[in-house]
Amino acid sequence: MAGVLEGFSIIAIVVAVGWLLAHLKVLGIEAQNVLSKVAFYVASPALLLSVMQRTPLDAVLSPNLATAAVGAIGVGVIYLLINRAKWRDSLGASMIGALCAGYVNAGNLGIPIAQYVLGDVAWVAPTLLLQLLILTPVAMAVLDADARGERPTPLRSLGRMGSNPITLGAIAGLLLTLTDTTLPTVLARPIDLLGSMAVPSMLIAFGVSLRLGPKPATGGSAPQVWTLVALKTTAQPLLAWLVGAFVFGLDGPHLFAVVVLAALPTAQNVFTYAVRYNRAVTLSRDVVFISTFVSVPVIIVISALFHL
Repeated sequence: MAGVLEGFSIIAIVVAVGWLLAHLKVLGIEAQNVLSKVAFYVASPALLLSVMQRTPLDAVLSPNLATAAVGAIGVGVIYLLINRAKWRDSLGASMIGALCAGYVNAGNLGIPIAQYVLGDVAWVAPTLLLQLLILTPVAMAVLDADARGERPTPLRSLGRMGSNPITLGAIAGLLLTLTDTTLPTVLARPIDLLGSMAVPSMLIAFGVSLRLGPKPATGGSAPQVWTLVALKTTAQPLLAWLVGAFVFGLDGPHLFAVVVLAALPTAQNVFTYAVRYNRAVTLSRDVVFISTFVSVPVIIVISALFHL
């Protein structure tokens, strides 16, 4: 359980720094937007490039990838159906909600948990690949179209994917991997340095929002928030277990890995995307915040069940 507690404690401390800076009035609400823009346009693309070029493809092209995809997309679709029936949000807000339901914190939480709970960082690679090269480009295309007031079409979506910095960073890293290309040190080190800003920028912006924004899950948004938290922390790992065990025949460490990773909380990236496109900002913040706490006992229970 050391990996679970370590991963969550790292996040909590950096978020607390953002909260404290806002409380002391060192940072105002405008800092949330500035930090989110830095993360979106510069730091995250650099981080994705670095991660993807170091991710071995033979470790990710497996039934684990397919299981993760079904789990993430499945709960996203379930949320979209519920949203259409109950809340009828705009296209962009609905997409942010779908990401809240299925986009896991595979980076700054998934990596330490894969190392200390699952025993190998490679277990998180399929989930990273799914999110960086499939879920993120599709979501960015839809959000870009919504921000411009366009109806998303396949041609427009492909165009948006090719102009979004997040997508470009992931694709560039994948191309480096496929061509077995190593960047010269004079380029690699600045990219690594810029990438190292991504997670702290997101977490500090998140902490500022917690201090200066509305209290989490208050008012009329509470039912929507708790629906998303339930989908993220309960429905997604359950779906991953069902699909992994009964469709792809996974068992042992492989099944344990996909279920634990599916139970990770919503990633801070979703909050960054929400701020960038000004869609469902408070909703995404609340789901990230609450799912982070709820996922701790969920992962502990999953670990205990698999080790009975």
